[in-house]
Amino acid sequence: MKLPKAFFFDVFGTLVDWRGSIAREARELLAPRGVAVDWHAFADAWRAQYQPAMEEVRSGKIPFSKLDVLHRRNLEVVLKQFAIGDLDEATRVHLNLAWHRLDTWPDVAQGMTRLRERYRIAPCSNGNISLMVDLARRNGLPWDAILGAEIAGDYKPKPRVYLVAAGAFDLAPGECMMVAAHSNDLKAAAALGLATAHVARPDEHGPATGEAAPKVPVDFAAASLEQLATQLGV
Repeated sequence: MKLPKAFFFDVFGTLVDWRGSIAREARELLAPRGVAVDWHAFADAWRAQYQPAMEEVRSGKIPFSKLDVLHRRNLEVVLKQFAIGDLDEATRVHLNLAWHRLDTWPDVAQGMTRLRERYRIAPCSNGNISLMVDLARRNGLPWDAILGAEIAGDYKPKPRVYLVAAGAFDLAPGECMMVAAHSNDLKAAAALGLATAHVARPDEHGPATGEAAPKVPVDFAAASLEQLATQLGV
C-alpha cells in the first residue's frame, strides 16, 4: 500500500493509560479527605459513563458539548454511586481535570517522535482541545495540530470527525491513517477510506482486558507505537 501523509491517533487507551491515571488522581485527591474506595473501580465507573454521554450528542438529544463538560456531568453521577459527598466546588473542578493529567504508555513519546520525522501527526480524539494540549505538554507529545471532536462538532465514530481531520490537512481520507487500540474506531475510519493501524493495549481496562489484536482487518498491527514506527520504516 502507498503510505499516508498524515497519521491520526486515538488518545484514551491508545496513547494514555486513563484507568491507572484516573485511579491515581482520584486517590491522591480524595484519600486525604477521608474517602476510601476501590480507586480502579472508581475510574472504571467514570469511564463507563463516557459512551452513553457522547451518544446523547451523536443522536442529537443534546447539543454538542466539550468532553470536559460531559466528564463533569458524569463525575456527579459517579460521586453519587460511591456515596462521596461534601466535596467543595474547587475539589470537584480539580478532580474533573484529572483527565488532563493522564500518563502515556511507555512507548508513546518515542514512537510518536519517530513518526513525526516523516509524517504529519495529530490526535483524532473525542477529547477537547485544551485537554489534548495539556496531555501533550505533560507527556511531550509532538503534535502538528489538535484535531478531533471539538473541531468537528461531533463525536467518533461519526464520519464527520475523521473527514474533518483529513480536510484540516488538505488531504483526502486515503492519504491518512487512523491509529487506535479499538477496532470499532478503526472500522469507522476504514469505511471512509482511511488506512488503519492497530496498536495493542491488552491491559487498558485492567490485566488482559484490552485488545491484544484487532477484531477487524487493518493495514498494520503492532504491539507498540515504536514497533509501528519500525514497520513503517521510520
